Order: sequence, then C-alpha cells, then structure tokens
Amino acid sequence: MTDQIFSSIPTAQLIVEYCKRYSILDVVISPGSRNAPLTIGFSNDKTIQTYSVVDERCAAFFALGIAQKKGKPVAVICTSGSAVANYYPAVTEAYYSNIPLVVISADRPKHLIDIGDGQTIQQENFFQNHVCSSANLKDDTYQDASKSPLSFNSEKLKTTLAKCLENSLPIHINAAFDEPLYHTENAILPEVKAELEAVQIRHLESLDDQEEFVNNWNSAKRKLVLIGVNHSAHIDEEILDMLANDPSVIVMTEVTSNAAHKDFFQSIDSILAPIEKSENKDELFKKLQPDMLITMGGMLVSKKIKKYLREYQPKQHYHIGENKALDTFFCSPKHLKIKINSFFKNVLKDLEIVNSDYFKFWNPLKLETDQLLENYVKEIEYSDFKVFSQLFAHFPEHENVHFANSSTVRYANLFDARKKINAFSNRGTSGIDGSTSTSIGYAVASQQPTTLITGDLSFFYDSNALWNQYIPSDFKIIVINNSGGGIFRILPGDKENQYFQKYFETRHQLTAEHLSKMYNFNYAKVDNMKDLENTLPQFFSQKDNPQLLEIMTPTEVNDKVLLDFFNYLLPVFDGEF
Repeated sequence: MTDQIFSSIPTAQLIVEYCKRYSILDVVISPGSRNAPLTIGFSNDKTIQTYSVVDERCAAFFALGIAQKKGKPVAVICTSGSAVANYYPAVTEAYYSNIPLVVISADRPKHLIDIGDGQTIQQENFFQNHVCSSANLKDDTYQDASKSPLSFNSEKLKTTLAKCLENSLPIHINAAFDEPLYHTENAILPEVKAELEAVQIRHLESLDDQEEFVNNWNSAKRKLVLIGVNHSAHIDEEILDMLANDPSVIVMTEVTSNAAHKDFFQSIDSILAPIEKSENKDELFKKLQPDMLITMGGMLVSKKIKKYLREYQPKQHYHIGENKALDTFFCSPKHLKIKINSFFKNVLKDLEIVNSDYFKFWNPLKLETDQLLENYVKEIEYSDFKVFSQLFAHFPEHENVHFANSSTVRYANLFDARKKINAFSNRGTSGIDGSTSTSIGYAVASQQPTTLITGDLSFFYDSNALWNQYIPSDFKIIVINNSGGGIFRILPGDKENQYFQKYFETRHQLTAEHLSKMYNFNYAKVDNMKDLENTLPQFFSQKDNPQLLEIMTPTEVNDKVLLDFFNYLLPVFDGEF
C-alpha cells in the first residue's frame, strides 16, 4: 500500500508520470480549480519539488530562473482562462533564450468553450509561434474509432516532451478536464499503467562542416570570436587559453558570457563607440573586420557589434553550440550543432596558429581604453556610471549576479567582469517584466548567494515577484533609482518636451521602502558616493535575511556622464597608428 494521493482523472495521472520519466522534477503551480487534478498529482508526489506562486506571470519567470540555473526543464501549471495568457512573456523569453520551460495549462472540454462559461478562452495552440511543440490533450468525451482519449494523449505527450529536451525550447501542454475535478485515487489507474512506456531521449549533434571549419581557421589571419549569453555552459580553460594565445584571434565577451581571460575584450562598446566618432572610422573598422567570425552562446547585448558586422561582414560565420544559430549579422552562419567543449576537443589538435598582427594591433588600444575607464571614474560626479564602478569593485567572488534589462545590463558591460561572479540576465526578448522573478528562481535553484541589480521601473513592474515564500535569506536586491526610465535619456529624442518625461521617461517619486517592509526585506537607502562605499561591504556580508539597497541617482546627470565617456575614449582612436 502507498499513502500517495492521485487524481482520479487518467490524463492528469499520465501527465505527472510522463513528466517524471522525462526528468521534469521541478513544478511551479499557481492556484485554480480547473488545474486541481494536476495540483493533486504533482504536489503529492515525493519525487517532485513543487512550488506555489500566485501570480502566473511571476510564477513563469520564477520557473524560468530555476531552469536557467539547472539547465533542465521546469514545468509551470495554471488554471484555464486569462491565467495562461500571463505566461506569455516568460514563454517568449524561454523561446529566444533556449530554456526548456514546460507550460501545462488546464482547460475546459471543447463543448464548454465560447458558450458563456467563465475563465474560458481559446487555449489550443495558444503559444504556437513561441514553442517548439504543442500538445492539445483530449478529455474523456473524445471519440475516435482507432484510439482512446488516453492513447491519443499519451502519444501527444511523448512527442512534445521529447522535443522540449532535444531542442532545449519551451513547449505547451493544454489539458482539457471535465468535472469532477477533485476526486482522488490511492493508486495509478490500470489504464494509465498500460499506456506508460520506456522513454527514449535523443540528443542531436552534428559534426557537419568540421573539416571545412579547420581549413578556414588555419588560413584566416583575422578571427573574431564573440561569446554571448552563456549561463550554464562552462567553457574549459584549455579552450579559453588557446583562443587567447592565438595572435590571429580576438575574443569579445559580454558580462553574461561568463568566459574570463585577461586578454579578452570585455567591453565591446568601449572599442566600437569611439571608433564610430573617429576621423579614422572606415580605416579602423576595416582593420577590425574579420575573415572568420565564430559565435558561441546566446544573445548579445551590444547593438554596436550587430550594426558593425552587418556592414563589415566576415567571409565565413560559424556558430558553435547545441542551440539554434541566429543570422544576427546577415551572413548565413553555418551551425556546428555540438557542445562547445566537445567541438574544440575534436578539432584542437588540427588547429594551427596563424602568423598575424590582428591581436597585436588591437590589444594596446583595448588596454588604453581600460586605463581611461579607471581615470574617468575618478573624475566624474556621482551618477549611475560611478555607482556601477563601485558595484563591480565590491561584488564578492562567486556571487550570482542577475542584471535586469535596459540600462542596467548595458552599464554592466562597460566594466571588467573577469572577477569570478556568475552573471546572468533575461536577454531572449530583453524585457523588463520578469527580472526579479527570474533572479529569485535562480537563487532558489543555486542555493548560493544571489544579487539582483535592477532599475527602478523594472523593479516596480515586477514587484509581485516578492510575493514568494521561497526567497532565500541571502538573496539581495540593489535598486538603482533614477526616478524613471533612464535609458530613454540615452536614446535619441527631445528630452525637454513634457511628453518625453510623461510617456517615455515616466518620471515618478516612488521608493522601495514600503515594499521592503511589506515583504520583510532589510532596507537601506543611499544617495551619495561616501554612503555607498560605506554601505556595500556590510550589505554583501549579511546573509540572515533578504536585503534591499536602494541607490538614488540624479536623473539629469546620468545620460551626460555615460555619453561623455565615449568621447573621453576618442583620442585613443584618433591618433597615428
């Protein structure tokens, strides 16, 4: 005998059992009635870790954070109606970030849809443009001479779950349940047992074009390696050293690449932005133009590198990695669909060092910009820019740091991320809507100290994320509050018009103090450099309760300080070379 409780609805039992067979062992549930059969099944299974998060949008981003850290599929479960629509932002983020999010929505039977019942919308294929597969499961009233509803649902589940794992992309399972919804059993039903089969999971790898890659590598005098978002895919030190020690290679990274070496170019815009203003622009850009472009990881933040490579295109572009190869630079990349470490271990012995002055020319310029950054920080007034320099100086080693979108992650990419922080961000769709929820999910999954760096609008937008009973005691939030959407002051536009402040910048006078009290966060606020320098060491050392530090910065200074930085670097690229 077992003390486990099962839903009495066969399809609900089938969903739980197939999730277990596909190693989907983390499940985030939002309350509802139509999804009661799933809630009963998952929450009573001791092999599955379940979480209860009320707000569906927050729940989906929370699950995304867990999947982001573990690199494994995580399921979210909701009731019917508008609940499923609240998952959409996280589904799109998962789709463009290659994160295996499993959306399981409960639905009414087909004969009860669009007849006036509450909490009812058209849910079949709801996410069809942003998932790799949809399974629209049938309720017990489904009639087909060739197969039972359970057999139909079993085939759909196997196909869809397999695609999720094979492609590391989100899927949608829409399950129609008729009442009664709350009846239970004390064992798996015989007809469910009969449907369960051994699961076979394929991981696709392609070694096509490997020989061609080696030949092109060994003949290219200018090779540019770009490493984008790389949350959990560790790149071996041997590979990083090989790339750094080849004179024909320049490696450009961003903070979320988590690939560190002293000879990598960690601030792409500090090179490209001043060149755009330089009187030597065309000559410099041609000297930087690669014969061969190699991309690894996911999305890139820098718009400047995208613009540059679309105009000064490489002769060949290879993307290495299991996830999809995007044609970001309009030069038809060849996709080497294999893990980065596996690929380079296959070819390392065949790669030759090519005589070149590519790195030799650009590295001194990069070192000059690094030094000028240090000088600039000492000279500028209190601002967002100066705040970020202090944050990077004080991050503890091995801290998980989530950078929210808009200006936050862009500032982060100006500073040296070689210190061993683990940086991540939602860069699939680059929205501000789920940064806090994602960072909390990541913190829960990692069980390591985690800090969210966020702007004020992003924080307030996702403030329901704090309505979460699983927030670890060592979780920390830094809100950089410049009283509006500071990024819009950096972008082109007339900043003096009243409509700009109201509809773009969205000025406000809110602070996070009362939210912190409501959700039991320790709260502190600073508005000057001296207090910030004194506060940060203690802030990062406390681990007995969640912390929130609000840093107030001047609204009308920040954009000027940032834009002047690139002018400050201009003499490096305007001299003789």
